[in-house]
Amino acid sequence: MTSPGSTPLPATGPTGPAQVAPAARPGPAAPPAAGRPPAAPAAPILPRPPSMIARRWPGPSGDAGPTVLVASAAAAVVGASVLTMVRPSLGWLVAALAGTAALSTAAVVRSGASSPVAGRTAPTEPGTATGAEPARPGATGAPGRVAQVAWAAATVALIAVGTFRAAGWLFALCLIAAVGTLTLAVTGGRSPFGMLAAMTLPPAATVRALPWAVRGVRTNRSAGAGIGFGRIVTSLAVSAVLLTLFGLLFSSADAVFANLVGGLLPDIAPAGVIGWLLRLILIGGGLLGGAYLVTRPPDLEGLRPASSRPAHRLEWTLPLVLLDALFAAFVLVQLTVLFGGAGHVLRTAGLTYAQYARGGFWQLLAVTALTLLVIAIAARRAPKATRRDRLLVRGLLGTLTVLSLVIVASALYRMQVYADAYGATRLRLVVSTIEIWLGLLFVLVGVAVARLRAEWLPRLVVGTAVLALLGLALLNPDRLIAERNVDRYLETGRLDVSYLSGLSADAVPALDRLPEPMRSCALGQIAAELPRDGFWATNLGRERARRVLDTTPVSASVTDCLGLQRW
Repeated sequence: MTSPGSTPLPATGPTGPAQVAPAARPGPAAPPAAGRPPAAPAAPILPRPPSMIARRWPGPSGDAGPTVLVASAAAAVVGASVLTMVRPSLGWLVAALAGTAALSTAAVVRSGASSPVAGRTAPTEPGTATGAEPARPGATGAPGRVAQVAWAAATVALIAVGTFRAAGWLFALCLIAAVGTLTLAVTGGRSPFGMLAAMTLPPAATVRALPWAVRGVRTNRSAGAGIGFGRIVTSLAVSAVLLTLFGLLFSSADAVFANLVGGLLPDIAPAGVIGWLLRLILIGGGLLGGAYLVTRPPDLEGLRPASSRPAHRLEWTLPLVLLDALFAAFVLVQLTVLFGGAGHVLRTAGLTYAQYARGGFWQLLAVTALTLLVIAIAARRAPKATRRDRLLVRGLLGTLTVLSLVIVASALYRMQVYADAYGATRLRLVVSTIEIWLGLLFVLVGVAVARLRAEWLPRLVVGTAVLALLGLALLNPDRLIAERNVDRYLETGRLDVSYLSGLSADAVPALDRLPEPMRSCALGQIAAELPRDGFWATNLGRERARRVLDTTPVSASVTDCLGLQRW
């Protein structure tokens, strides 16, 4: 026992007092053992650098919220119930509006909680091998509000084509374009590389969204957030029972109401139920992927090809001068055709009318597309440091752009001659639309060359392509083709009845102008394949065709159509 202020004794054990090691004192380092090199210091273990996906697309910082889950589920149920997969119809537009509302809800929820979360922002990293700029700290990659609204509106407009046009091939093109515009609406992307990267994200987003949604369901269920999913399911079940009970009673009481309800409700046969479940899974997965992207879009800004040294002036000037000269020589010949007419070419070149009408169009189309590629490469590699360099770029590329516009006009002229000689078809109309779009593209390229700035050009290229497709839908292509061929028949007496009979119901009002038996032979197949639509399958083109055929039914027999002339 020690008294206050005394020094405590060292503890003792069975073997005596504990030994205390003397304090180490600094001194000279011991020399290394003979014949053995000094040990190298251990290298520090560095953490693995984050991948491109982790930097550019870390994903939402939290789990899926109840509002986003409920909105996505409701839109999926609506889409699965109203879609008619076999033909264009009103149901596609309703499903698109429901999906847009669900994704808009996710965007609003994101805007309400858009403050960066610590530890989930993209770190600043050096540029990658692709030349991409480093991911911006705290960047969400969200597209601008104006661009987002514009792409979303374009998506709805493209899908709305199925409500007004019956041509399945046209609606298929619109659906493909709608997938692209919807992807740009939820991901952003302004550069060509950013847009291409955005197109690959939806499948990955759907896969990544599934665990995100499952975690959200578990979190909200355990926390009792909001009204709770159990209450939502119970409410929907009670609503379904009540609507079914009273709907059956009202349907048995009134035949008109029964027909209306039959058109609104989906098919409850086993095959219809399986189809409804498949649509529900596909639409629900797609909407979850879209909500995942909207909640935390990837950062696609700055994605561009690796920078390279500018070419020497001679390396790009001489090829472009020679190419301009070649284009100028060809354009002089084409001006002779444009102002002298086809007859001049037929006399001087020794061609038949068919050879001239067909020849060269596809080659000119390829030249147009390759010229855009040449201009893009030259604009990127040409030096622009001095005033002389910039004048050369504007002069040579501007000349090539103007000459290309003449080539586009020549290709359009050849296609017009071909269509006048042999009739209008879907392929000829689509290719002519593409040529007109390429001509517009050259005008935009000319503006970019004059300004030596083209950051705005990639989005405008996609936007003008969407407008060209919507313009084609506005023209009602199948009806336009039928009108051109009917006018040609009334002037020349030549008509390809077998081709016209394969057009969609949009062509019926134009084909109704033909005399019998031509009219019935052209409309027979269309009338046989024209279904009676329910409410969600409503289509304006088929409705017009049905009214025409109900007023004047098809009367010709198969034998009356066998001997018709085909041109």
